[in-house]
Amino acid sequence: MANLESFPPLFRQTTNPKTQPNDPDEPTKWNPDSDPLLPVIDLQCLNHESLGAACKDWGLFRLVNHGVPTTLLSQIQDHAKKLFSLSFESKQALFTTPISYFWGTPALNPSGVPLSGGHQNINRLEGFNVPLSQLSQLEAEDPMLFTFRPLLEEYGGHLARLATTLCEAMAKTLKLDPKQSESCLSISTGLVRIYRYPHCSSNDHAWGMDVHTDSSVISILNQDEVGGLQVFKDDKWFPVKPISNTLVVNLGDMMQAISDDEYKSVKHRVKVNEHEERISICYFVFPADGGVIRSSKYKPFTYSDFRAQVQQDIKTHGFKVGLDRFKRGETLLE
Repeated sequence: MANLESFPPLFRQTTNPKTQPNDPDEPTKWNPDSDPLLPVIDLQCLNHESLGAACKDWGLFRLVNHGVPTTLLSQIQDHAKKLFSLSFESKQALFTTPISYFWGTPALNPSGVPLSGGHQNINRLEGFNVPLSQLSQLEAEDPMLFTFRPLLEEYGGHLARLATTLCEAMAKTLKLDPKQSESCLSISTGLVRIYRYPHCSSNDHAWGMDVHTDSSVISILNQDEVGGLQVFKDDKWFPVKPISNTLVVNLGDMMQAISDDEYKSVKHRVKVNEHEERISICYFVFPADGGVIRSSKYKPFTYSDFRAQVQQDIKTHGFKVGLDRFKRGETLLE
């Protein structure tokens, strides 16, 4: 069992955690025994038709034969567990720049702390934010960080390769012109977020992460053996069960806009486990900040515009509005 001192103080309490608010898109109860046949994409023999169908129907797929060494996936997970086992105060002191520590929300403000001030809005998670392009600035005097840095650099290289290969295939399937394809993705924006979801046995409605879509072009997930990820499709929630040596790829808001809504940015959430903590490692990649996304469905915007609007909406309204802010012909209340 994890040392309680390693958790943020709020998570050490025995009071019931936050419960999931009513979701208007959830007319049916999630069935934990359901096991959907999620699309599987084989990177060694990449079929563009199958990839396009997965992106249209699910916005998510399992990736096999991805070429990331199994040993590296295990090493990243094991090292993450060691770092999370440090005391809460140690993590706050040790992780400042470029790797930052956060808890309570996956959305970071400039200071790296939860954007929401109310305890009732705090998700049951903590994590490390790793901008891969800034790893060279890491002064790893601590031995744990010293050994983690080369693992992250190697991992980032593999994930950049996967993201580039997949996005190039998606661009061809969508028949994007070369100029559009070039602006789809900027590997220099790649970042890794490492999450820990503490277990919670006191309430069966404990949520590690609320319903959301990613703001990325694509996100690539390496999850441990503890389940919890759920995706929304056909008015139902489905579990994405962990399968050894596979990665889970989901599309974000930027890919939905780039595809003119042909591909979907999938809604997903994370439920905490009653008995075991869960660790997941997710790679996110975005368009270049200055690259303009042009679409018949949306007003021209850059990722910088989108990111600023999301930050403003979270600050003002407490939630992300997302692509609806940029739809053509629609006016939203400020």
